[in-house]
Amino acid sequence: MSSYQVIARRWRPKQFDDVVGQEHIVQTLKNAILRDRIAHAYLFVGPRGTGKTSTARLFAKALNAEGGPNVEPDNESDISKAIMSGNCMDVIEIDGASNNSVDQVRDLRDDCQYAPAQCTYKIYIIDEVHMLSTAAFNALLKTLEEPPPHVKFIFATTEAHKLLATIVSRCQRFEFRPIPDDLIVQRLKEISDAEGIQADGEALLAVAHLANGGMRDAQSILDQMISFCGDSISEKDVLDVYGLVSQEKVKKLAESMASADYQGVISAVDEFAAEGRDLYRVLLDLQTVVRTALLDSIHHKGQSNQLKTPLTTESLMRMQEALHESEASVQKGLSEKVNFEVALLKALEASRVRAIDSVIKQLTAVANQLGEAPLKNG
Repeated sequence: MSSYQVIARRWRPKQFDDVVGQEHIVQTLKNAILRDRIAHAYLFVGPRGTGKTSTARLFAKALNAEGGPNVEPDNESDISKAIMSGNCMDVIEIDGASNNSVDQVRDLRDDCQYAPAQCTYKIYIIDEVHMLSTAAFNALLKTLEEPPPHVKFIFATTEAHKLLATIVSRCQRFEFRPIPDDLIVQRLKEISDAEGIQADGEALLAVAHLANGGMRDAQSILDQMISFCGDSISEKDVLDVYGLVSQEKVKKLAESMASADYQGVISAVDEFAAEGRDLYRVLLDLQTVVRTALLDSIHHKGQSNQLKTPLTTESLMRMQEALHESEASVQKGLSEKVNFEVALLKALEASRVRAIDSVIKQLTAVANQLGEAPLKNG
């Protein structure tokens, strides 16, 4: 019996044009191949699930295409299949977390000297490269600066700040961006249609929102939802499985805070807690709504009506700051519900407090308008 292969693997990009949301990187790599300006070391940096390892494989596949580097290699060739499945002896994928000792890097350095067995280039893809020890990095430096002409390095990491500057300076660096929700929804729709799954747009948007810019996470969530729901997925299914709150209810909560509706805020918290919702996630979603209103107030010269009750830029900034400062207590505190409730009430109160400097400024303006007018008693 053949084993099931998850969606994230089955729908992995097979050509550069299949990569979603990283057009700036794809175009640069294509041009490097077309103009024969292929560097010896590349550094792929970005959040998890945004296509770093997939792009590294596609680049290796393009460089080792039969007949020389080609931006559109044949998917059905033996070499292409071996590279994409991770079984090519000349494209060596290394996990930096478990192969981080200086001895292992010395072995790699010695192995570099041998010519590739079946490909044009011997390519080393080192994932989570920031996990290498300092000694391992130092052992790699000389080879990285002057590798044999048949060797290319592709490093991938989610934490570039942990890399030695001497390593980064020897690489061409590419920044992978979080993928926008609309592009994730578009790809999930394509996958759903191909898999015969009926998923409404709100459900796919909820999945994309939950994935937080990562295509792999979004595909894994979709896979789980198919297991749970079968052939039909609704927004309510996604919200229930992952303990999310609909954007409509989050917006309503923000409106209650803006209008100082204390009872409305308390009722919403009770409802979310009773339904077992992820209150930390609600807090993050609430910050997104407040931020949108904040940007709107800046655009409209100091005030926004997006939360129904008019709020100034200052009020929205104070509300956002209070919500942000409460993240740790909601996420790690003993009572998530109590801490979440307190966080919302603090943010509500903060939005109603005026900064002393703005009060002084307003009083000064009033005084200037009054000018030298004499004061009258009683």
